[in-house]
Amino acid sequence: MGDAPGNPREKCIFADVKEKVHIDAVLGEVLLRRSTRARRVSIRIRRGGSIVVTVPFWVPYAMGVSFLESRREWVQEALERTGARNADLPEGESVDTLRARAKAVLPSRLRSLADRYGFKYNRVTIKHNVSNWGSCSTKGNINLNLNLMRVPEPLQDYILLHELTHLHHSNHGPKFHDELERLLADHFSQHAEEEPFQAIILAVNTSRARYPFTHVLEKALKEYRLV
Repeated sequence: MGDAPGNPREKCIFADVKEKVHIDAVLGEVLLRRSTRARRVSIRIRRGGSIVVTVPFWVPYAMGVSFLESRREWVQEALERTGARNADLPEGESVDTLRARAKAVLPSRLRSLADRYGFKYNRVTIKHNVSNWGSCSTKGNINLNLNLMRVPEPLQDYILLHELTHLHHSNHGPKFHDELERLLADHFSQHAEEEPFQAIILAVNTSRARYPFTHVLEKALKEYRLV
């Protein structure tokens, strides 16, 4: 049976590399590559202006697309700045830029999730550290790492719900995981039509872990380094 139009067949280049073409509405043709050698999602602009997004082999292509969409303006600027010469685009941005973005986005999203699920916290602070993505104190204060702006939205939501759950359970015992898993299942069902969330749901549906959402999301989060 032939491939459906607009759904190109995944092409195996080597045993440890697979790739397919994605058409971005703004950037045009983008090559998506899955490689066993990749440890994180990355974007490379080849000589001549072609764009390659590489993801770890187990990561769905959808996460590479989501990462590309979050960096679209950056890619456009890099193309103009370099004249389409080779350029590697790391996941990171300047700390000041990340902090400004985090302050504009994360507190309101945390408040929205807290209101939806009935959590009450004291205050939220945006920090920059390399030890954790977030934390919750015994006084109900929540700290969020500005590096959360470097990860896809589903992973951001996972951390936010994780810290909110700590308002009810200070440790990582069974009661904590039971509540977090319930929250994640409900939240992801609300976004089931959105592509980045679909990739996670697909992985969860094939997981045999006791807490499949937590297992899949933690595995995905490990691909992102705190810097």
